[in-house]
Amino acid sequence: MTTPQSYYVPAQSKWPIIATIGLALTLFGTASIMNDSSAGRETGGSWLIFLAGSLIMAYMLFGWFGNVVHESRSGMYSHQMDRSFRWGMSWFIFSEVMFFAAFFGALFYARMFAVPWLAGEGDKGASAMLWPGFEAVWPLLQNPNPELYPGPKAIIDPWHLPLLNTLLLVSSSVTVTIAHRALKNNNRTQLKVWLAATILLGIAFLFFQIEEYIEAYTTLDLTLRSGIYGSTFFMLTGFHGAHVTLGALMLTIMFIRILKGHFDKDNHFGFEAASWYWHFVDVVWLGLFVFVYIL
Repeated sequence: MTTPQSYYVPAQSKWPIIATIGLALTLFGTASIMNDSSAGRETGGSWLIFLAGSLIMAYMLFGWFGNVVHESRSGMYSHQMDRSFRWGMSWFIFSEVMFFAAFFGALFYARMFAVPWLAGEGDKGASAMLWPGFEAVWPLLQNPNPELYPGPKAIIDPWHLPLLNTLLLVSSSVTVTIAHRALKNNNRTQLKVWLAATILLGIAFLFFQIEEYIEAYTTLDLTLRSGIYGSTFFMLTGFHGAHVTLGALMLTIMFIRILKGHFDKDNHFGFEAASWYWHFVDVVWLGLFVFVYIL
């Protein structure tokens, strides 16, 4: 048991090096999948690398966080350690904000600068000499070089599946907040009900996003090879879908821990951290809905 003046120092751990290997393989596989898909090459090997990295990351996450849960349940952490966890999660979410800011920035740059320049607008309008006759219209359905990068037939209707997914995620933010309040009030029955509802809403979101991707590829010809619109669309929505998957997994683990009797109204930072992350992915989706689907 730690005291207010002490600070828990964990033993040497294998998990950081395992995380490094898993993350490197996952990112390399992801980049290879996108590059091979854009170039029309076979992606089987890239998917194997991505799968291997993902399995290593899953092993690391369950093992590392399992150790943390055990240490916490054993009373090894002090209030100072709790503050460290809170700061760590805050900086992690900040890094995720910057991650998505880069992709939103790429979308803004392409839409407001690069595409108009190719059509002869702005201070670099001389770029129009590359493809004479090209017109800058967003969403970009007719690319400057349609033989190499044929544009999509149409875009996703924002008032169909995207609107439904928006309602699902906004509702899930409400349900996880109610669950958090139930935990603070020590009402474990309501906590379980509302947290389960949040997880189901997240799974429903992922199901409809898969439906949307199937429609994009099979009906609209909207793919990663559809030029700048297709690449930015799938980069933003795809990475967001990956974050929703991770958030739903985090909430599921919290649900299992609650069933085991973990957390009380005063000590439940694991649940708080998962709920912070869930609110973050909800806010990112609102930005996606406005700037990717509507505008």
